Amino acid sequence: MITRICIIRHGETDWNVQRRIQGQLDIPLNATGRAQALAMAYNAAHHRFALIYSSDLSRAMDTARAVAEREGLEVRPLPLIRERHYGIFQGLTAAEAAVKYPQAHALYQARDLDYDFETGESLRAFAARVVEGIEWMVRHHAGQTLCAVCHAGVLDVLYRRATGRPLDTPRDFVIPNCALNWFHFDEHGWHLEKWADRHHLHQVLTETPE
Repeated sequence: MITRICIIRHGETDWNVQRRIQGQLDIPLNATGRAQALAMAYNAAHHRFALIYSSDLSRAMDTARAVAEREGLEVRPLPLIRERHYGIFQGLTAAEAAVKYPQAHALYQARDLDYDFETGESLRAFAARVVEGIEWMVRHHAGQTLCAVCHAGVLDVLYRRATGRPLDTPRDFVIPNCALNWFHFDEHGWHLEKWADRHHLHQVLTETPE
């Protein structure tokens, strides 16, 4: 039995533009992010979803609501697909973190699996949480087509899991705001069908980090 999930990164925020690490801080969408969400929802409306899940952070929930309104569905919050907690880095740009916490920044750049930013999550623990969330959806909605809205860090984990790439290698793929990323799940495991479908965003898309 095949379960399909369209997994979408939230729309742009002002902190994305500033390249500021949001993590689990609840930063809202900006005007561009809201426009991206509406453009994405129009494109996603060509697909039928049984259910819509979202990270419980407002930038994801508000993006998900754009799809839900077109589908006549409610958004179901799922904290397991919340962004990684970046601890002492939250609220800083990477450049500011490099100056303030040089040793921690080196571990961040190296994608150290066990460094937890002192008060946050390690990459290993974060990835386990994300996988648990996706597998929970697959178990509870086998054979259905779902939509889930989350974050760049979450999609980074999912892309690597579906393609067999290690967590600790440099990212060499883009994760655009409000692009459609299709995965399916069956008895053989995780499969990536389509990545970063963003043709609907050519007027509003900007490239931004976590």
